[in-house]
Amino acid sequence: MKLFLGEYDHSLDDRGRVTLPRKVRSELGERDVILARGFEACIFGFDKGSWEKEAAKQLEAPVTQEEARRIRRYMFAGAEKVEVDKLGRILLPALLKEYANVGKEVVIVGAGDHFEIWDRAIWKKYATRLKDHE
Repeated sequence: MKLFLGEYDHSLDDRGRVTLPRKVRSELGERDVILARGFEACIFGFDKGSWEKEAAKQLEAPVTQEEARRIRRYMFAGAEKVEVDKLGRILLPALLKEYANVGKEVVIVGAGDHFEIWDRAIWKKYATRLKDHE
């Protein structure tokens, strides 16, 4: 089972690429990554196997259910396969960068079966709220 852990500060380069942390890349174990809209202002990153498991869960609900259709549209329309280059970088699609309000400074967060890419300022606000709820 893949297990993404940790919190890492990174920056986007001039072409909109981010270098994935070595620990994240070692969990991926492959060159293809699925990026998708997160449920907060972030981008989800999945290895292919984890993405297929999550997709299968969503596809179990009948298409006749309005909520199932809404979740499918949200999940699949906002997803894209990207490739990790030889230097460990991925290109963040413009649609996802805009969705997550990602600027130059980002944080990559392990979230168990996936990782998340956040704009650093948004993550700091979110993490402060988490801390306040402890």
